[in-house]
Amino acid sequence: MRKTWKWAVTGYNLPDKTHEEIISLCLYAGISSVEANSRFVHEKSDTEIEKIRKEYEKASLKMETFHLPMGQHEDISCFYETLRRPAVKLMERLIEKAALLGSRITILHPSSSPFNVEDEGLEKYMLQMGKSLETLIPAAEKNGILIALENMLPGKGGQRLGSDPEHFTLFTGKFAHKNLGFCLDTGHAFVAGGQKGPAVFFEAMSENLKAFHLQDNAGDRDSHLAPGHGLIDWKTFFGKMKGIRYSGIACIEAPPFSPGPNYTYGMDSWKKMVDGTNALAEKS
Repeated sequence: MRKTWKWAVTGYNLPDKTHEEIISLCLYAGISSVEANSRFVHEKSDTEIEKIRKEYEKASLKMETFHLPMGQHEDISCFYETLRRPAVKLMERLIEKAALLGSRITILHPSSSPFNVEDEGLEKYMLQMGKSLETLIPAAEKNGILIALENMLPGKGGQRLGSDPEHFTLFTGKFAHKNLGFCLDTGHAFVAGGQKGPAVFFEAMSENLKAFHLQDNAGDRDSHLAPGHGLIDWKTFFGKMKGIRYSGIACIEAPPFSPGPNYTYGMDSWKKMVDGTNALAEKS
């Protein structure tokens, strides 16, 4: 069985490039999509955003996914309403802008809190998250967008919200909606669950998997290495992606494994990373 998905890269690893440069890089390296973020739309009018979308469409490229902000002040599960409410308003505005870019999926962290859910209370997080999704899911539906909740790294002294596969079972049961799905981050899953982590998260999320962040590490920290340069079992993982006949975009959330201070990687480095990841998928 051959792979049925296409490759994307994250805009976070293209911080200083113009859209013209990004488009040229994608065409050269065999990249079909770029995962956008708030930098793509910051202080831009609707007309300017639509112009950017048309530039990519003219080159037969897309911005299928859009990563919503993930800082401490953008926590949709924050216990403090003074912080949670503006965070939700920001996400709501960015969902509208993501739709103007032509994105179909917005990637959302369940929480940016690093604290142990057992100590702080899982029910508290779920309550706050539910309040936020009551606003964000209708906003997504209105704009023809899907929200994909991403699995997280473990936190301080234990599991944080989204770093345990069982949390996604809970999310499915409590928040099920056609405009809500999941994004599986392989690097986060490996750090949180060890060698079997990516596969275990895959099984917990499989019925609602709408996006992937593919990155490697040694299991000790979130290194964001290009696939194949860490210890993740890519043969098994890509085999699972093929097993569900995933046909969306798979975002390589890593820079090339190549010299390039301050993200000055050459175009050949990007092509080598994409070709290498594609070879791993074809071998699975």
